[in-house]
Amino acid sequence: MTAAPQPLTRAGAAAPLRQGARLLRRAPVTIGVTVAVALVGAGTDSLLTGPAPALRETIGISLPGLAAGRWWSVLSSGLWCGGTVSYLMTSALLLVLVAPFENRIGSARTAILLLATQMLGSSVGIALVALGARAGEVWSQRLGSEIAVGPSTAVVGVALAASTRLGALWRRRLRVMLLVGLVMLALYSGSLQDVLRLAGGLAGLVIGPVALGRRVRRPALAVSAAETRTLVALVLAASAVGPLLAAVSGTAIGPLSVLRFLVLAPPPELAAVQATCADPASVDDCLSLRFRLRLSGIGPAIMSILPALLLLVLADGLRRGRRIAWWAALAMNALFALAGGVLAVLTATSPAERLVAFGGASDAQFHAAVVASVGQPLAVVVLLLLTRSHYRIEAPRGAYRRWAAILAATFTTTSTVFLVGAHLGRTEFSPAPTWPALLADLPTRFLPPGYLGELEITFLPVTPMATALYEWTGVLFWAVAIGASLWVLRRTQVATGDAALARELLTGPGGSTLSWLSTWAGNNYWFHDATTDSTGTHNAHAHSSARAGIAYRVIGRIALTTGEPFGDVDARAGAVESFARFCGEQAWTPCLYSVGETTRAHTESLGWHTVQVAEETVVPLDGLAFTGKKWQDVRTALNNASKARITAEWIAYRHAPLAISDQIRSISEEWVADKGLPEMGFTLGGLEELADEQVRCLIAIDTDRTVHGITSWLPIYTDGKITGWTLDFMRRRASGFRGVMEFLIASAAVRFQEEGAQLLSLSGAPLAPIPFS
Repeated sequence: MTAAPQPLTRAGAAAPLRQGARLLRRAPVTIGVTVAVALVGAGTDSLLTGPAPALRETIGISLPGLAAGRWWSVLSSGLWCGGTVSYLMTSALLLVLVAPFENRIGSARTAILLLATQMLGSSVGIALVALGARAGEVWSQRLGSEIAVGPSTAVVGVALAASTRLGALWRRRLRVMLLVGLVMLALYSGSLQDVLRLAGGLAGLVIGPVALGRRVRRPALAVSAAETRTLVALVLAASAVGPLLAAVSGTAIGPLSVLRFLVLAPPPELAAVQATCADPASVDDCLSLRFRLRLSGIGPAIMSILPALLLLVLADGLRRGRRIAWWAALAMNALFALAGGVLAVLTATSPAERLVAFGGASDAQFHAAVVASVGQPLAVVVLLLLTRSHYRIEAPRGAYRRWAAILAATFTTTSTVFLVGAHLGRTEFSPAPTWPALLADLPTRFLPPGYLGELEITFLPVTPMATALYEWTGVLFWAVAIGASLWVLRRTQVATGDAALARELLTGPGGSTLSWLSTWAGNNYWFHDATTDSTGTHNAHAHSSARAGIAYRVIGRIALTTGEPFGDVDARAGAVESFARFCGEQAWTPCLYSVGETTRAHTESLGWHTVQVAEETVVPLDGLAFTGKKWQDVRTALNNASKARITAEWIAYRHAPLAISDQIRSISEEWVADKGLPEMGFTLGGLEELADEQVRCLIAIDTDRTVHGITSWLPIYTDGKITGWTLDFMRRRASGFRGVMEFLIASAAVRFQEEGAQLLSLSGAPLAPIPFS
């Protein structure tokens, strides 16, 4: 729903003030801490660059500080932040993570948790650093000289502590997201504040159930397939974002921060290049280092991060349960591990190649990089293999063919442009490349620079045009590849099911007043057999033992049903639950459209949300008589039709005379043109749906055989018998007599009443609840 912007009146101007007052009432502790941190920072001139060195040493938490007796630093460090960005991020975290929980658990408990998690997280974090430093661990020794400030330790601690008050699903989601983020920061950035923040989060997990108490709830269910996929996707995303985070951070010292050398390989230092070139025996190494020194443009930088972007795309595919994303992620991480191993072997035997690949990394950083460059992708490979059964969703075969064709065409085009352009402009490279040199260099145009440290560079561009060819060929290809991959990962191969079985259930046990819409083209079917297990596996091959079914269409990631379940009444509730499990396996969100009160009550008992989008008018036919004031319009329409010598005539549209069917098509086209919108389909039938043998059509026709209007009626079955009819298709001639729809509906009601039908449904009136009389 959209709304036009309103002028800012006094009441409108006061709205933000009212919202601020409401937030202050609901989260006074959070607002107080946010304001206090800002005021302390402003009072000590710390908002821009953090506290001054002397002040930081006094109030910040550090291993030497605690050893010197500055015990208060476990609390005082939470009143300052490291700079402007840190102040802004901390304020946002307080308002997003702590304020909502304060409204849920109360201000007193929030204040206690802030203090407890800040103290415990800082103390435990520092203790772990001290143990590691005493054991000689290099990372811990470097952390021992750092000073940390910031209340983020308490912020994540409160969020994870208060998560115990959430339901099982959202508790698990919040904890997984926060813990993955905290672990990623600790492993890749690795500052002292990152370690304390992780310790604060773990402290919150321990304190939460004790301080807040666990609500009585059902035992936690096993992790669903969807949750497993989300967890694996987060791990893969962290493995992609972590090295980028370490690369853009100038102070990253975490155990896996060395992987930044493979993502954004730093150019060799000028002094190292000069020292190598001073050795007459290192002419080749000198030339290679000089070339690497010049390969630091925008193109190589973008090319370096494209694998990470592709991994993020694949992580989204894993979250959706896509089999192709699983294979691609498995292959990429296996290749990364292999490339890391090859790079480690080659650089270990050549100091110059090590300098090219890892810049000025120390011996400890180099050995850690070797282990991490192989170990991290192998760990992801193992995780993917262990969870392979959760990725079973395929795209249509045509989508794969189109994706492959796009990649092949893009690769061929970019390769041709590079080869031909570089050959024609070979004088713009130094030295001028030959055809063999161009062909040998072509594969490297599509590989990240971080993995090319051991390869010899034979020529470099010296003009802007040559630089564009040399640096942007691979960028263009991978940009198209990522876009095509996003497209194919959103394509879904949906089994169409058995329309004949659906019709059998509809004409047998039956369904609701709108269930006949399930027979229309474009629907897919889910069939429920009460004797099968509850895994929710899609029964692509319908079987005769099915007791209930659901018709649905997949739009994006939403499985939207065409009405409620049909079939045996006793099996319909089970069909809803098995359909929901099936949707979970497919990474879809189920949405039941046009359901009755019984189905609505059942889904609400399962924790679903409902919203009214229309109200159906059902007319009981037993004893129906068009008497009284409320039927005045109907009686008028019947009288006017009689005077105009217009009669109601039942037809089968499929077998109607050409003169009649042509008029119906003309009336329908005129109606569509007048509305200015196409026929919507889904739950609004068109001409195609009139051809069903079970659908009855009633036309208003005069003595000249001119059709003034048409309605269609869908059968309602109960236990194998037609017990009612539902109005669907309605069209009237623009020049026809007024009241033609009332005339047709009244005539149909009389006929159905004579045939013994029990009810007549006028379908739903969208967004317009109709009061029952």
